[in-house]
Amino acid sequence: MLIQKFNKSKAKEIIATACQVLSRGGLVVYPTETCYGLGADATNPEAIARLLSYKRRREGKPLSILVKDKNMAEDYVYLNDSAKNLYNNFLPGPMTVISKSKNKVAPNVASELGTLGIRISSHPIPMALVSQFGKPITATSANASWQKKPYTIADILKPLSAKQKEKLDFIIDGGALPKQPASTVVDTTLLDSMVLRAGAIKLQKVSQIFTSHSETETMQLAQTLLLSYWNQIRKWGLLIALLGDLGSGKTIFTKGVGQFLQIRDHITSPSYTLVNEYPFSRHKVSGMLYHLDPWRLENFADFSKLEVVKMLAPNQIVVVEWASKFLPQLQKMAENQNSSFLVVSFADKGKTTRQLTIAK
Repeated sequence: MLIQKFNKSKAKEIIATACQVLSRGGLVVYPTETCYGLGADATNPEAIARLLSYKRRREGKPLSILVKDKNMAEDYVYLNDSAKNLYNNFLPGPMTVISKSKNKVAPNVASELGTLGIRISSHPIPMALVSQFGKPITATSANASWQKKPYTIADILKPLSAKQKEKLDFIIDGGALPKQPASTVVDTTLLDSMVLRAGAIKLQKVSQIFTSHSETETMQLAQTLLLSYWNQIRKWGLLIALLGDLGSGKTIFTKGVGQFLQIRDHITSPSYTLVNEYPFSRHKVSGMLYHLDPWRLENFADFSKLEVVKMLAPNQIVVVEWASKFLPQLQKMAENQNSSFLVVSFADKGKTTRQLTIAK
C-alpha cells in the first residue's frame, strides 16, 4: 500500500501512478466533494471482486461508477429525459443518477434490476483520474462496510485489519475533507424520478408521487424501494403501511416485494388469514416477509395480539394492507422497535393506471 500526499506540483505524476494501479486491477483511494472514494476499473471483473472482498459486504447492493461527462455516461447507460434534465442541472456535483444499464460493466456493478448509478464529480482529483484512465471507475465510499463515512485517511485505515489494508494499493491523501453529506441518489428508471437517498442536493418534499400503468410497473416500484431500504432492513427491519381501496394494487405491490426477496411461494391477499408468512433467503441473508390485513379487526388491541411487535426485527419486512385503520399506532410501533417505516398510498386513476404516493 502506497500513500501519496497530494500537491499540485506532482498532480500529473500522482494521477499517472493511480491509473497504472487501476489498469492492473488494483484499488485506489481518492478524495471527492463528499468523502473519500474507492476506485477500481468498473469493467474488470477481477478488480470488482477485489473491491467487494475489501468492503466485506455485497448482498446485492449495487456500485455506482464515476465518469468524466455525459457523453461517457451514455456509453454505459440509457439516459431518458428525466436523467438528462438532472445531468444538465446538477452534474458535475454530489448526485448519483440511476439509469438503465447497457451491461458494459463488470458483473456485480449494476443492480440486479439492471440499473446503474452514475457520478460526475465536481472535485478535480477524481475528474482528472477518470479522464486520464479513459474508463469508468467505481464511486463507492472508501470505508469498509458498516464503518463511518471517511473524511480522513485515518478514518479509512484505523478500523481495517492487516489483510484489508493489503487490498488498498494506492491512496491519494487529499487531507481532511469537509464533512459534507453523501451524494443525493435519484432513480430515473421509473416513469417519475425517485429520490432514493437525500444528500447534499435537496430535491424532494416529504412525499413522492408516481404513476403506474401496469402491474409490472407497480411491482418494479416495490423492488426499487426494497433495494434502497436493504441496509435498513438488515439493521432494523421495515414496516410498510399500504393505504388504498379494494383493487388499487396493494397485493400487487406486495408481490413485487416478494420478487425482490426471491420468494418462490405464491403471494396472496391475507384478507381471511390475517397474516401470511413467507421465509426468504436473498444473497445468503435469511429473513421473513409478513403480509397482514387487519380489515376484519375492530381495534388495535386485537391487531396487537398477532404479535406484530415480534415481527419488527432485523432481516424482517412487515407489509400491512388496509393500514389506514391503525396508521398512527403502526408508526408508533415501528418507532418503538427502531424499525424503518414507510407509507404507500394507492389511488385508482382508471383501468390499470394507479397513482402511488410514498411517504417516508
